[in-house]
Amino acid sequence: MTTAWNRRGFLHVTGSTALALTIAAPASPAGAATTSGTASEAAAADEFATLRATWRDLVLGSGFSPTAEPFRSRLAELGTTAAGWRDSMNPQSGSLWPDLVFADPDPDTDQESYGYSAKIVDSYARLLTMAEAYVRQGTGLTGNAGLATAVLTGLDHVYTEVYNENRTRYGNWWSWQIGAPQRLLDICVLMYDLIPADRIAAYCAAVDHFVPDSAVGSYTGTSTGANRVDLCRVIAVRGVVGGNAAKIALARDALSPVFPYVTSGDGLYADGSFVQHTWVPYTGSYGSVMLGGIGLLLALLTGSSWSVTDPGRQIVLDAVENAWAPFLYNGLIMDGVSGRAPSRGVSASDAKRIQQDDHTRGHIVLAAIVLLGQGASSAENARWRGLVKGWMRRDYYSPALQDPSLPLSALARLAGVQNDTSVSPVAEPTGHRLFAAMDRATHRRPGWAASLSMASRRITHYETGNGENLRGWHTGSGMLYWWGDSYGNGQYSDAFWPTVDPYRLPGTTVSKKQLADAAGGDWGASRPDATWVGGATDGTYASIGQHLKGLSSTLTAKKSWFCLDDAIVCLGAGITCTDGTAVESVVDNRNLGASGTHALTVDGTVRPSTLPWSASLAGADWAHIGGFGGYVFLDGTGLNALREQRTGRWSDINRGGSTTTISRRYLTLYVDHGTDPVDAGYAYQVLPGASAARTAARAADSARTRILANTGGQQGIRVAPLGFTGVNFWSAGTAGPLVASAPCAVMIREKDDGTAVVCVSDPMRAQTSLTLTWNRAVASVISKPPTVTSATTGSSLRLTFGNLTGTAGATQKITVRLG
Repeated sequence: MTTAWNRRGFLHVTGSTALALTIAAPASPAGAATTSGTASEAAAADEFATLRATWRDLVLGSGFSPTAEPFRSRLAELGTTAAGWRDSMNPQSGSLWPDLVFADPDPDTDQESYGYSAKIVDSYARLLTMAEAYVRQGTGLTGNAGLATAVLTGLDHVYTEVYNENRTRYGNWWSWQIGAPQRLLDICVLMYDLIPADRIAAYCAAVDHFVPDSAVGSYTGTSTGANRVDLCRVIAVRGVVGGNAAKIALARDALSPVFPYVTSGDGLYADGSFVQHTWVPYTGSYGSVMLGGIGLLLALLTGSSWSVTDPGRQIVLDAVENAWAPFLYNGLIMDGVSGRAPSRGVSASDAKRIQQDDHTRGHIVLAAIVLLGQGASSAENARWRGLVKGWMRRDYYSPALQDPSLPLSALARLAGVQNDTSVSPVAEPTGHRLFAAMDRATHRRPGWAASLSMASRRITHYETGNGENLRGWHTGSGMLYWWGDSYGNGQYSDAFWPTVDPYRLPGTTVSKKQLADAAGGDWGASRPDATWVGGATDGTYASIGQHLKGLSSTLTAKKSWFCLDDAIVCLGAGITCTDGTAVESVVDNRNLGASGTHALTVDGTVRPSTLPWSASLAGADWAHIGGFGGYVFLDGTGLNALREQRTGRWSDINRGGSTTTISRRYLTLYVDHGTDPVDAGYAYQVLPGASAARTAARAADSARTRILANTGGQQGIRVAPLGFTGVNFWSAGTAGPLVASAPCAVMIREKDDGTAVVCVSDPMRAQTSLTLTWNRAVASVISKPPTVTSATTGSSLRLTFGNLTGTAGATQKITVRLG
């Protein structure tokens, strides 16, 4: 046990860089092989040493010069930060730093206990920063004896006070089983040669106490998906540090349940969805953790006695392009699949005020893909490095190599790709992806990309928890995000979430009923009782629909999106509410930055740019926002416009956020349905990147886009130049040339070669039979899935489907030759 130091004595000792460390040479830790036994024991010891060296390189990164930028500046900054933590460290009962009190005076108070347990993780994180500054070159503290003494003293103090084998955990389980042990074990690897054997054994015993083998004994609870990978990382590195082969083998084997596709709950789905916390789309946050964690473990164990040989790992490798690539755009990862992470922004405790946003989260995913490539085939690795290089080169808004939040190890991986002249950047992929298992879709066209977030009985409106994402209530109410290739990439990055009106998120239909922070409950509890959510796609275009039921509201609506070549056509119908409040559908809500004055042109007239400004623009045919794109209004949709400057704080939406007040300007286009509307609707097109002239031309071409139906029973359009027909059947009925016997989504694309693809899905996952008739001459059926039990051609096409309940909302594609 280390004797508690008073502050003055501690600073006196650690302030001298010439102080010689009087630490006993490390003996073999408990459970480790010795180098003086049999040949097999010696070989085992050598292999543990090799694994420690490998993990050290993974933690620190490799292949870069500490004297080259951006590393030179980052390493110097690391040294400055570490010196600050060293100088302010003051071991006392219940804390290692005065601002990180981890002793919980009342463990029965859950919310407060969460905060205290988090301080254990934060304390280890500071010690890890100090350890990195000690072992890295170029920090100004490399090999500093006083710094090493401070790290070892800190480790022992936290062990003695709180993180030991005799302690009962309190607060957040994650702090004890993942956050704290990961950082502790990384320190042990970095400082291994300086830590006495009895201390290594003690720290391993503490980890074994809080993360026993039973933590990965069953694939349930908090031991699934990304959490399971994190637990495997803890157990594997604990085995490496303590020289315990059984632990490493356990970690390797416990990865296997993560690999297979799942059909419910946490994990990867065959359609590319990734869900965590049972109900939450989490590709960009927990999914990033899982991807990076698997990459680390594959890199650690490949070529060792514990190589991961489970063939199921190919599912994760395939997911790079199946699950992650569709949500990456110009280096950012889309917020709609990042759970509550978008609310984190700037932390109240972050002295440097480094912001987290869609770009910084995206950079972490890019680095994880590079790392995972080390355990993939050479072809996969080469392809992924090309994708990463392309995303990095196009990230004009937030260049990855200038990201101050990016760990040095991740920075080194991305710099390695950037500087690799053998790698050619790959262009942004185009196409449509529908993720039925998590109520998300992405639509990617040359020059722009869009993402859609919905909610159902299967997927939550939004996730809140741990005091985070307190006002994300309506993000699942049909929020439509979009970005351009060279514009709008900071739309949701530039303090959007703390300053936007949470009742006016782009694309949503919302009751203005005031909601309490965290309304609906924590951890995805706020799921609507709606089943018709999903759509049909041929991989290029799509018909998507959402039966919207408002959060803590009587609001119901039918919302449809038809994703086309240069536009998304948006229909709303059956909008009904009895909350006693106004209901609005938000066409768009553009973040103009701190001082933007982007021009709003309506039917050829430029509207005022003064603040504040609002106007009813009923009867408008089109609108255009300079620098962004255009909007065409169909079927008499009434338009309202608003310019305003809004203020907010990250702490408003996240209890751990910065309390600094910030402001941004917004230009909002919306449809006011009035108070307690009955069967209201809307119809408009969004044209990302379109000029005012092209927007006006589209509005003048009234015959191009024809609305087939826009009711609570059916919604559909026909776009003849594209050969596109799309209908969402909320109930059996007829819309244009299509007749359906039951609810379904239909998308048809007629091609120039005389063929057509008919795409049908059962978003409700409830149809045991379905008949679809297309009143169009069809000569023959070229291909069909087994779900089609009969197909009749001639003057019309009649398709009969069998039981669709097991298709998980996936699109059934039938290719026909037209008559």
